[in-house]
Amino acid sequence: MSSKTDRMKELIAVLDEAGKAYYQESREIMSNYEYDALYDELVSLEQETGTVLAGSPTQKAGYEVLSELPKEVHQSPMLSLDKTKDVERLAEFLGSETGVLSWKLDGLTIVLTYQDGKLSKAVTRGNGEVGEVVTPNARTFKNLPLQIPFRGNLVVRGEAVIRYSDFKRMNEEIADMDAKYKNPRNLCAGSVRQLNSEITAKRNVNLMVFALIQAEENGTPVDFKNSRMEQFDWLKRQGFDVVEHFLVDSRNVAERVGWFSEAIAQNDIPSDGLVLLLEDIAYGESLGRTAKFPRNAIAFKWKDETAETKLEYIEWSPSRTGLINPVAVFDPVELEGTTVSRASVHNISIMEGLELGEGDVITVYKANMIIPQIAENLTRSGRLKIPEVCPVCGGKTEIRQTADVKCLYCTNPECQAKQIKAFELFVSRNALNMDGLSEATMEKFIAHGFIREFADIFHLEEHKDTIVAMDGFGEKSYQNMMDSIEAARKTTLERLLYGLGIPGIGVANAKVLSKAFQYDISKIRSASLEELTEIDGIGPVLAEGIADYFADPKKSQCLDRLLDEVEIQKEEAGEEQTLEGKTFVITGAVHHFANRDALKAYIEERGGKVTGSVTSKTDYLINNDADSTSSKNRKAKELGIPIISEDDFIGGTYADTSGE
Repeated sequence: MSSKTDRMKELIAVLDEAGKAYYQESREIMSNYEYDALYDELVSLEQETGTVLAGSPTQKAGYEVLSELPKEVHQSPMLSLDKTKDVERLAEFLGSETGVLSWKLDGLTIVLTYQDGKLSKAVTRGNGEVGEVVTPNARTFKNLPLQIPFRGNLVVRGEAVIRYSDFKRMNEEIADMDAKYKNPRNLCAGSVRQLNSEITAKRNVNLMVFALIQAEENGTPVDFKNSRMEQFDWLKRQGFDVVEHFLVDSRNVAERVGWFSEAIAQNDIPSDGLVLLLEDIAYGESLGRTAKFPRNAIAFKWKDETAETKLEYIEWSPSRTGLINPVAVFDPVELEGTTVSRASVHNISIMEGLELGEGDVITVYKANMIIPQIAENLTRSGRLKIPEVCPVCGGKTEIRQTADVKCLYCTNPECQAKQIKAFELFVSRNALNMDGLSEATMEKFIAHGFIREFADIFHLEEHKDTIVAMDGFGEKSYQNMMDSIEAARKTTLERLLYGLGIPGIGVANAKVLSKAFQYDISKIRSASLEELTEIDGIGPVLAEGIADYFADPKKSQCLDRLLDEVEIQKEEAGEEQTLEGKTFVITGAVHHFANRDALKAYIEERGGKVTGSVTSKTDYLINNDADSTSSKNRKAKELGIPIISEDDFIGGTYADTSGE
């Protein structure tokens, strides 16, 4: 008994974590396939042992809501549905009754309240008892009626969804593959729970009604002739889009399920199954509920489409943390309408659990119709060898175990895969300013061996076929990235210096260095410590770091190769240095410049210096609100530092105030 109880505790912990991620954080850490298998195992153990542990997901319908949105208790609890994957079970559920079969939509459930014909409130499902009020966001849904003919009190439930076509369009507009949305359900949940309804409005959210909870006029319930079908028809007449549905009985339910299974391929609205609801309202409600499920409805979940294939090999993919992830590469198979040939195995423990070996016959599926995963290994040869050296740098590897999970790591601190932050700085906005190269994207390129040093970024076209085939990329994303890289070939010395990641060289010091050495990279590379320390703002420690960087033979060779790829633009004639020797602090909103950074650049171009805090060395605080009680204003007044407006600054009327 104890071993079964221990297993139940393990299952509860895993399922609870997955449920928390799904309901609270709008993300998925395991597929429906995996969740259902673990859930069914827990149900079986509870039935076998007669024990149900506190906190079991079989006894609760959701998770606590955590956000800044207002909370509200539902008038009637929103329960989960019991589920099955067997069509025969649907016929058994109906018996001699008729039912309404409809799509089980994959979005975010919303409870809508109408009073006197107008939408008054919209609340998310939340944990089934307490939801989040999202009324301003619901008012932006594309198809939701804000006013209806019915003038009584109406409460309905619907599913907020984002269509596949809209999801695809939005992803195509995003160049960075790692910024792309993972699936329509997560995008929809994040869109509906926004604090800014303007963002929701841009996401093309639709609302499909699937249940009528209450309809009363002057305290009298509307007569729907005891029929769910009549309710749906009435809701249509009110202007709602209702979920597609059909009347069925035990004789034709299997045939209608077959119709849905064929229609799902062309269905533009995300769905993860079907719902069967008893047509007879009174009878269904008389059945009551269990601790978690209502007895008048049942969900039918699609069996994940699996395909049998042969494992070719395991590709080991290093990351910036040193973790080396195993990725299964197998003979291409068709799943959910696309060809797949790779699947993450996640870690050594999973790989060993599957007993993988080259040539094994495996079954694969697409988690959430998107992410390829291995379902089973039919051969279980266990012949795979764990690499002793890192595939990127050749450094020694070691297996580390944390919380019963074994993972492989590269031990070489100089491994290129670990230098991801340096590459991230190099492509950042203030450096070479390359779009489409996020940290995660470069991590993948490094793991594939495409990038080993900065110059390699300019030769990614050599790997076009592989990049375009990566999940979430494609021709358009690839071309946008390459256009940005090509544009970055023409740059300035200060951008290049900042992008190299020399210790202590930020944007400001890069400008100082460039100017001090007449924008000549060769002069900076050969500068002595004495020459460097003579520059205002460059102390002995910083000077030594600069000199050491350029003296390093390996870094020097990498820089030579990088300089072959870029063209350093000659600086235009500089502005008159009218602000030289003056130090400014900028705070508050600006009106004459695009933003504070633009004003800062204006000052620096004219020889001035901009710092972030007011000190005794500050000459002027620029603030359009001189009466503000901000900490910078108070500090300036304490130190007797003039507070000037933009108009004062531009007009030069502050020049005589410095001595006040």
